Amino acid sequence: METLIMHPKNEEQLSALKAIAKAWKINVETSPYNPDFVTQIKESTKQVKEGKFTTLDPTKSIWENLK
Repeated sequence: METLIMHPKNEEQLSALKAIAKAWKINVETSPYNPDFVTQIKESTKQVKEGKFTTLDPTKSIWENLK
């Protein structure tokens, strides 16, 4: 069986998808994560892949690393 991930563009589409799933007795799962949080994580992962990060020296204090 396949799993589908849908991205409705507005509340009307979301309501329609939920109604169809309920009528067809399809189990629906929602993410426990805030969508803004998920976006931030994806963006930070992208930046790491692009080499946009700072490496800290464990022998120095946090304040010394930030200089």
